[in-house]
Amino acid sequence: MNVVLWIVQIIMAGVFLFTGCSKILAYDKVTKALELRYKGGQIGMSRAWAAQVGLLEIVGAVGVVLPYDFWPPHVLLRLDAAGLALLMVIAGMYHVRRKETATPSVVLFLMAVFVIVGRWPR
Repeated sequence: MNVVLWIVQIIMAGVFLFTGCSKILAYDKVTKALELRYKGGQIGMSRAWAAQVGLLEIVGAVGVVLPYDFWPPHVLLRLDAAGLALLMVIAGMYHVRRKETATPSVVLFLMAVFVIVGRWPR
């Protein structure tokens, strides 16, 4: 079970690191691509807001794979996963409101919940 949890944590970290960096470093390219994909509709997210969300995703990605825990076992990991799960709930609502698919947000939410439950002390 520990191996499966680490695989899920690494996948989550990779996805959130990639999306967080793209929100911070390639905001213009991402917004143009999304506006073209969804027929010119505005994305409804300013550069500052995207940078804040991207920073939260990067911090969460690092926290999910951080090998050292400052508190009792896996508390920081579970808090990071809970923060990412909450972020995915908000992202899912954002995508549903824009009439887009929320499947990636739901999958990442379920992965975060899996990590929280899997790392819960017995």
